[in-house]
Amino acid sequence: MDILFLNQYYPPDTAATAYVAQMYAKALAEKHKVTILAGRPSYSPLERYPWRLLHRSGDGKLVVERVGSTSYERNRMKGRVLNYLSYLTLMTVRAMTIKTDILICMTDPPLTGIAGAIVAALRHLPFVYCIQDLHPDMALASNLIQENTIAWVWEKLHRWALRKAEKIIVLGSDMRHRVISKGVNKDKVKVVRLGATRPTIAASGNYRTISDLRCGFPFTVIHAGNLGFYGAWDTLIKAAKLLEKDRVGFIFIGDGAAKAEIEELASGQSNVRFLPFRPREEIPYVMAAGDLHVVTIKRGLEGLVVPSKLYNILAAGRPVLAVTPGESDVAQIVLKEGCGAVANPDDPENVHRVVQNLMNSPEKIQEMSKNALRTAIKHGQANELMKFVELVESVLSKDAHKW
Repeated sequence: MDILFLNQYYPPDTAATAYVAQMYAKALAEKHKVTILAGRPSYSPLERYPWRLLHRSGDGKLVVERVGSTSYERNRMKGRVLNYLSYLTLMTVRAMTIKTDILICMTDPPLTGIAGAIVAALRHLPFVYCIQDLHPDMALASNLIQENTIAWVWEKLHRWALRKAEKIIVLGSDMRHRVISKGVNKDKVKVVRLGATRPTIAASGNYRTISDLRCGFPFTVIHAGNLGFYGAWDTLIKAAKLLEKDRVGFIFIGDGAAKAEIEELASGQSNVRFLPFRPREEIPYVMAAGDLHVVTIKRGLEGLVVPSKLYNILAAGRPVLAVTPGESDVAQIVLKEGCGAVANPDDPENVHRVVQNLMNSPEKIQEMSKNALRTAIKHGQANELMKFVELVESVLSKDAHKW
């Protein structure tokens, strides 16, 4: 079967969704021909491409086509919006002409689901919608947009796209509840978690990289990844202040739209550090450097975003500090499996107490580490990808039977 897959980001873009799209595409390409329709690399890419109306690479069962969208840096909203709009426009035109039996799309940029549903409707194609972030809800909850006519129209169009989809694939049970609450048939909303790669113990030993990442602190709490609008950053920084006298280091590794705000919040605090992204080959050292690894979601955003970093932490056998609402998928996994601790995203004192208790309980940290590895096996990426492929094939089979 021919499969058309839509997402703006694809490696060498370094966005989490770029790697998710690549993961899905490779799994499907084991049995089917897959065309990824992406944009020019613009998300902190490892490589940039000169402008062409269409750039094509790959052959055989996995082909990557890139439309000639703009590739402005993401740190300025106007440039990011231009990247979005130019991709959506050129992608929609190109998607109307590529030979395919089914259309799959993700949510980068946020309007991709609507554009994909329109293409599917015009071409009479079955449509599978893989939701990574739920919009416009997330944009509204993060105060990126206001409640107005545009938001109302966006929501109406998005609900139509959800109804149009044969299957809707979401990342967690909390996101599934959010989608069903929009009036979508619950039988077509399926949870496929991103899953953990084969468990590998985090690098250990007296490595200089690990020492550098710990910044000299005897106990470290690390957040590695995107510093986006969805995190409970104010709570984390206030908790760090309470732990300053204990010399607990809070290390933020990476970049994102909220980084400047977090740096301002932490101004003058001796136990907060900001470090750049590390190369992927150094991820084991990043994992080893943290006594606790943070996954954070602001209250009200649970189910709108499901951070993928949880599974990297589990695969490395590290304890999770989930600064999230208790109803979030992350918190539910952490509590059920005993692979970390959950702290209130609205209460710095609670975060302070949780970290302090763990800092003084090395045996508990060790137990959580063992449970993290066990949980990584339970939520293995290979099994989750098998679910994903089977769901897509069920749609293909149903559509072939119909004709």
